[in-house]
Amino acid sequence: MTHITAQQLIDEVLDPHTFQSWDETPHYGTISDDYQAAIDRAKTKSGVDEAVITGEGMISGTRVAFVLSEFTFLGGSIGAATARRIITAIHRATAEQLPLLISPSSGGTRMQEGTPAFALMVSITTAVYRHKDAHLPFIVYLRNPTTGGVMASWGSAGHITFAEPGALLGFLGPRVVELTTGKTIPTGIQQGEHLAQHGVIDGVISPKQLRAAVQKLAEVLLAPASRNRPATQSTSQQLQQTQPAISAWDAITATRRADRPGLQHLLVALGSDNVIELSGSGDGRISPAVKVALTRIANRPVVIIGQDRHHQPPHAETELGPAALRFARRGITLAHSLQIPLVSIIDTPGAELSAAAEEQAMAGSIARTLGELVDVDVPTVSVILGQGCGGGALAMLPADKVLAAAHGWLSPLPPEGASAIIYRDTAHAPAMMENQGVSAQALVSSGIIDGIIPETPDASDEPTTFINRVIDHIGQTLWELETHPTRVGREQRFRHYEQLADSLTTA
Repeated sequence: MTHITAQQLIDEVLDPHTFQSWDETPHYGTISDDYQAAIDRAKTKSGVDEAVITGEGMISGTRVAFVLSEFTFLGGSIGAATARRIITAIHRATAEQLPLLISPSSGGTRMQEGTPAFALMVSITTAVYRHKDAHLPFIVYLRNPTTGGVMASWGSAGHITFAEPGALLGFLGPRVVELTTGKTIPTGIQQGEHLAQHGVIDGVISPKQLRAAVQKLAEVLLAPASRNRPATQSTSQQLQQTQPAISAWDAITATRRADRPGLQHLLVALGSDNVIELSGSGDGRISPAVKVALTRIANRPVVIIGQDRHHQPPHAETELGPAALRFARRGITLAHSLQIPLVSIIDTPGAELSAAAEEQAMAGSIARTLGELVDVDVPTVSVILGQGCGGGALAMLPADKVLAAAHGWLSPLPPEGASAIIYRDTAHAPAMMENQGVSAQALVSSGIIDGIIPETPDASDEPTTFINRVIDHIGQTLWELETHPTRVGREQRFRHYEQLADSLTTA
């Protein structure tokens, strides 16, 4: 496979004639004659003076900082001069508040410099995390090949990571693995397309598509957030006055309808130009039961983590297991890193019940997700869109404000399971759900949720209008949290849930 050069990437991705180099002449100190000769040959072969070039340019008018590997210079390997150039560029991008696009194409450490150069991967990583501390977007575009210490450090640290088609990506290249271990890695395992399918990276795109992806990311994350109160078609109070009373069992039955709109309908309503979906956890776990996306609601950037009812039983075979919740936690981490609000959508018949789920710490996955939502330091909104069953729902419930659709519900167990425990049958499920206070109206009364999103009369009968109403209410709630921040943030959230315990024990 041919290698895309740094200059080719510049020509494909940047607005014409906007690239400005930040590079200074590299200094190597005292090195051997053989190493100097290798550097001189690399300069002649590649047309550049080191294995990376750095600078800035414009993408559809947005300033973006770049660190681009040049593989034809000693295989894109990283020595001390290379590392200093990368670190200097990242620090400058941070100081100038620029989003950063890093595109490695490297075999890793420069063997002529050995262990000291290897340790500089840590130094580069610290610069990356200073950039992340400034809550600036950091995009990685992996080019063929990217392996070794580069892939195992800053090449895998992006908020979002893409790869060029057919790129070889891995901890070590297949030839090195075979010579080191005597075993071969099956063909295709280290290919970008395979890694995207397994949730390690977020997609495989061409350089031209990379330009569009960076532009879209800039529009979602960097456009100024609105400070104006969102316009809504009608207020919750007005609609709730026309909302007929409904029993808990009728609500549960309504949310089980196959045609009830779910998370995918919400993402479609937000618009394909406005939604950037991630592919998986970033560490090899993927599940269609959960989606994570960057988007804008009420002209504000947000991260959505959501349970997709149409990819769970009985509509599909994927259960809400540990991989799904690990994926959701990536979204929580992303919201923290970018310092943008987090919206959690709850709609699940329950967490996976299986031997495999137990071996993969189903309970621990719920606990970690629950804990990270309680602890995260950004405004949070949760919406019970339909089914809120058991620990799978509880894992994604905590928020500064919690809303529920009028037919949404929250129960410790599937209704039939609760009935079976007490009565050894399922016939008592309707009465038990009423007594347990699972309905949206009961949840408001107990202080578990803060508001109800009406259905007139049922979401399945007005899918488009209902989903738009959900989006309106999320936007309104985000504005309320921004302008009246008495319930925003970790400490306020802690106090709220501590007071909830007091109120429920004294009621």
